[in-house]
Amino acid sequence: MSNVTIAIDAMGGDHGPPVVVPAGLQVLARYPLLHLILVGDSELLEKELAKFPNRTERLTIQHASECVEMNESPAHALRTKKNSSMRIAINLVKEGKASACVSAGNTGALMATAHFVLKTLPGIDRAAIISSFPTKKGRDVRILDLGANVDSVPNNLFQFAVMGSVMASAIDTIPTPQVYLLNIGHEDNKGNELVKQTDRLLTHSKAVHYAGYIEADKIYDGDADVVVCDGFVGNVTLKTTEGVAILISQLLKDAFYRNGWTKLAALISLPVLKSLIKRMDPDRYNGAIFIGLKGVVVKSHGGAKTSAFACAIEKAIVQAEKNIPQKISAEVERLLKLSAHDS
Repeated sequence: MSNVTIAIDAMGGDHGPPVVVPAGLQVLARYPLLHLILVGDSELLEKELAKFPNRTERLTIQHASECVEMNESPAHALRTKKNSSMRIAINLVKEGKASACVSAGNTGALMATAHFVLKTLPGIDRAAIISSFPTKKGRDVRILDLGANVDSVPNNLFQFAVMGSVMASAIDTIPTPQVYLLNIGHEDNKGNELVKQTDRLLTHSKAVHYAGYIEADKIYDGDADVVVCDGFVGNVTLKTTEGVAILISQLLKDAFYRNGWTKLAALISLPVLKSLIKRMDPDRYNGAIFIGLKGVVVKSHGGAKTSAFACAIEKAIVQAEKNIPQKISAEVERLLKLSAHDS
């Protein structure tokens, strides 16, 4: 890898430094050219770092006197917390001192601050939240928007489709990503006006390889590379997926630990169970990208533990190394011009 510097909001999330510090050290050990800037209360961070003998000069601390609370309103955080760890970390990206920012903090405040400081790419009206999920076929599907915009217009969803397609092509090296629009049915007469109007935009455009509607129960079949929806529907889909994954895990534990015979069956099935758990491990998928901004911002789950937060940092590294915002900017400009010409 090339030299990459990541700024981390070390005070964000449910756990803060006790998770961020060890996660950062883990990733630094795996990436010898990586540099991390931990932004937060320097006294607390130094105290946490003192617990680890493997501190490196590739990790530095930048003091921040404030912290955005998890329940704080985005407007209040943006207006009054200019010295917060979140704001300073994003400023470092703006100033070119870091290639990306990672935070487990307040999602609304992070999006509002990133949008205000970094601005959106040319041709993009709104940033969106995108993340990947496992499928039956073994390759991931990317879904957006996962909650940045609860009220969208058709052109927003069209732009999300373009950005999602570009990311799938750049990160997953898929020449022509299959883009679907999430709907309550696959028939032409199904869906609300937002979905129907977006469908017409995508159908009559060559900007993406649009494959039509997809229902929620088909998302994880593996046919779709990108699934587009508004932020309200996307966030419900995300939370439902997380809840079902937890339910399946709990039901399996209950079934295998019911008695001695089921415990024996669990022991025999252990290799299969380990493989299943590895494929469905939510830690591997931690780290949602704020796509459409003039900089890389990765949102970790607020309750992420060390391994999960380390995965979010690694996603930021990939985004920065591959210059995703620049690639999206260039491709979006080309595709939107193509779309305008088609119309």
